Amino acid sequence: MPDIVVIRGGRLADAADSTAPLTDILVEGDTIREIGAPGLEAPEHARTIDAAGMLLHAGLVNGHTHGHGNLAKGMGDRWSLELLLTAAPWIGGNRQLEDKYLTTLIGAAEMLLKGCTACYDLTFEFPAPTVEGIDAVARAYSDAGMRAVVAPMVADTTFYDAIPGLLEALPEKLRQEVAKARLAPAETTLERIRAILEGWSHDTASIRAAVAPTIPHHCSDAFLAGCRDLARAHKVGLHSHVAESKLQAIVGRERYGRTQLAHMDAMGLVGPDFVVAHGVWLDDDDMRRLAAHGASVSHNPGSNALLGSGIADARRMLELGVNLAIGTDGANCSDNQNMYEAMRMAAYASHARGPDTGLWLSTAEIFKAATEGSARALGFERLGRIAPGYKADIVFLDLASINLIPLNDAVNQLVQTEDGSSVHSVMVGGRMVVENRRLVGCDMARLAADAERARERLAAANAGARELFGKLAPVVGSFCPGLMQRPYHVHRFASCAGH
Repeated sequence: MPDIVVIRGGRLADAADSTAPLTDILVEGDTIREIGAPGLEAPEHARTIDAAGMLLHAGLVNGHTHGHGNLAKGMGDRWSLELLLTAAPWIGGNRQLEDKYLTTLIGAAEMLLKGCTACYDLTFEFPAPTVEGIDAVARAYSDAGMRAVVAPMVADTTFYDAIPGLLEALPEKLRQEVAKARLAPAETTLERIRAILEGWSHDTASIRAAVAPTIPHHCSDAFLAGCRDLARAHKVGLHSHVAESKLQAIVGRERYGRTQLAHMDAMGLVGPDFVVAHGVWLDDDDMRRLAAHGASVSHNPGSNALLGSGIADARRMLELGVNLAIGTDGANCSDNQNMYEAMRMAAYASHARGPDTGLWLSTAEIFKAATEGSARALGFERLGRIAPGYKADIVFLDLASINLIPLNDAVNQLVQTEDGSSVHSVMVGGRMVVENRRLVGCDMARLAADAERARERLAAANAGARELFGKLAPVVGSFCPGLMQRPYHVHRFASCAGH
């Protein structure tokens, strides 16, 4: 017989009703069976959870992150996206199997402690994904008690080969150095993905697989087609960084004679299971294509701002019918995994686009994107709401927290004033995974000690890569902005100039 729990006395935050009325919730097993006014009838044997003094909301869903980035948080400053990619061998190199588990667990712990119950993780292994590595990532989420879609992030073209002229701009000695770091052949990577998908042993109610061709022009067309075919054959999602930066948009246009998204659509990659990461430089036609296919965009405003990629037009995406998700991006390029902050950044970014308040995202739209919209992007149909038939992924916020004193408008305050410090408890699938601000089943002192040992070892192992980055950064940091001086037909920077 499934466990039956009745949650009594809490106030329910919902995008459709900002008053947060007192509400009782009946949970059977992992699913919400009924919600109602205080005194909701429950079976005699039901276990009661006292939620008096708590604000309840559906677990936040992170539409885009990179679990491999958690061991690299805070390692960069004043890095563009292209400098971040240049730094990858330094900040993410020489990872052992235990590092892949550890870096993922760090991120899962942070997300759960900050009210996020599910994520879409594009995780990277060099030179190609491995069955063991992806399994370690999936186990970390399972052990933490969090839902996740785990997508090996893959390519068959290096960063330096993907940007026209960049390799030639490097001095010969540096060219020889970067040539040493070659990705696995396309056939090898595709075969590894096939093995991962065919051998998937995790409960797909919580942990699922997907495929992530990292950036379109970092992939040959044959490789993109291979990713598409594997995803379709195994009925899993596709996720790619599309039009994240102006450089990507320009290179895509020069390479394909059309936008990156138009090219991927023509190749049959775009469908209801397709997620665009960032989409800062999408144009209206791109957005219409996504909407027509029922596809999603994960809006990652914090990362877009930190990397100087621009301000995505999330309002236009919604107007044209695109499913909007919200994500944090990786901790190596947004420095935390805080979905409350991501929601607030989404509000600020929409305001920064101009003074017409009618075009700003409302807090209700943002909260819905960070719950229902992100859940749809992950492919979980019964996540993102506290409603009958939905999974019991519920966050308990302490109303005695200064962030919520006084509680004037619950949804406004979730977006505008909450920072994660009010999170008291978190339920995933009817099971408490955070209780009284403590992550159940995770020894945080041991996690910190393990992370420090890994940090020291990796710093020594990657010292040479750090030195190489110091030599490459001036070239990349001047060449790529120069390429972005070229005109493009949409403008997404906050500056008045087009570059």
